[in-house]
Amino acid sequence: MRASFLGCPIDLLSMEETVELARRAMRDGRRLQHVALNVAKLVNMRTDPTLAADVVNSDVVGVDGMGILWGARALGLPVKSRVAGVDLLNELLALCAREGFKPYFLGAAPDVVRRAAARAQARHPGLRFAGVRDGYFSREQEAGVVRDIRESGAHCLFIGMPTPRKERFLAAHRDEFGAPFVMGVGGSFDVLAGAVRRAPKAVQRLGLEWLYRVYQEPRRMAWRYARTNALFAGILAQALVRRRLGAASEPAGG
Repeated sequence: MRASFLGCPIDLLSMEETVELARRAMRDGRRLQHVALNVAKLVNMRTDPTLAADVVNSDVVGVDGMGILWGARALGLPVKSRVAGVDLLNELLALCAREGFKPYFLGAAPDVVRRAAARAQARHPGLRFAGVRDGYFSREQEAGVVRDIRESGAHCLFIGMPTPRKERFLAAHRDEFGAPFVMGVGGSFDVLAGAVRRAPKAVQRLGLEWLYRVYQEPRRMAWRYARTNALFAGILAQALVRRRLGAASEPAGG
């Protein structure tokens, strides 16, 4: 079920439903692009038309951040659960190992992406990669990278490049990859590789995973989260006020 949240489409899907959609796409060879929506992405969409187009044009917009989950529920949307991007990636890698689908990792630094792939194979015995490629390539090399993905026979492509480079890359080549399932994974390769630690489950449930990232990388993350969280709170507050005023102006039923 698709709904609109603060002007952005979201799909009200559980983890199991999302994995099943990806499985069908890989089985049938039908392209399905997934994007994981968090607070920062939703806020930045308002000033970045390339990012906004990538989200709006995606086939599945998953609820990644707890802020999106709580905000959507506050506005009356029946969101079942959060589908965190890194958790979805792990579920899909397990699916690939079980059913023989071959993933392709693209992005991050060379040592990080190789270590992420090696640890994924250790965690999911039987997993075979179609390819592993770092994200350090020039515009002139893009055509060769896309050709390698297409010729690899990959069933799914996971892209760990920063915004807006990832969105520009997808907009230019999304119909050329040949991989049925395509998903941007943000910094998930760093987590898989062990370069960045995931917040404890209790911290995740409290919606404070962002604070744990600030603790690990204060110089890089503190201002980013302070800015986007404050803007999101303001946008959501305005929407809640409009909703309440709208409900108050409706005539009583008789």
